[in-house]
Amino acid sequence: MSMKKIILIAVALMLGVSAAQAQKFIVIDSEYILNKMPKYKNAQEQVEKAATAYQKEVDDLYKKVDEMFRTFQAEKMLLTEEMKRKREEEIITKEKEAKELQRTHFGPEGTLFKKREELLKPIQDQLYNAIKDVATEGTYAVIFDAANNPSLIYINPRYDRSDDVLKKLGF
Repeated sequence: MSMKKIILIAVALMLGVSAAQAQKFIVIDSEYILNKMPKYKNAQEQVEKAATAYQKEVDDLYKKVDEMFRTFQAEKMLLTEEMKRKREEEIITKEKEAKELQRTHFGPEGTLFKKREELLKPIQDQLYNAIKDVATEGTYAVIFDAANNPSLIYINPRYDRSDDVLKKLGF
C-alpha cells in the first residue's frame, strides 16, 4: 500500500471516530449558570462587601501613617534627636502594622480568601456535582466550560448544555 493511501485511510478513520463520538462532547457556560443562581449572586455581594470593608480598614491605617509622617515633617525642626528617632520608629511600626493588616486580609490565606471560600465553595461544589450528573446521565466523555476556556472560539448552541445543568440545580 502506498503512503498516500495509508494517510487517506488514517484520516478517514479519524473523521469517522470523531463523528461517532461528537455527541460525547458538550459545552456548558459556568458563568451563565452561576449568574442564574441567586445564592451565588448573594455570596458574591457578601464577598465584595467584605473586600470593601477590609480595604477601608487598610486604607485608614495607611492614612494614619501618612498623617504621622506629615506631622513629623512639620515638627521635625523643633524635635530633639531622641524625639525624632522615637517618632520615626513609631511611623515605621505603624507602617509595618498596615502592611501586616493588608497581608492578613488580602494575602493568599487571608481573611478575604477564607471568606470567599466559605461562601462560594459550596455553590461551586453544587455546580460541579450537577455538571457531573449531567455528564453521567448523558454519557458525555468531556465537558468544556466556555466561560473559562479562551481557546473555544465558537460553540454551536446545540452542544451547550448549560440549561440542563440549571435544571439539575433546580432553576
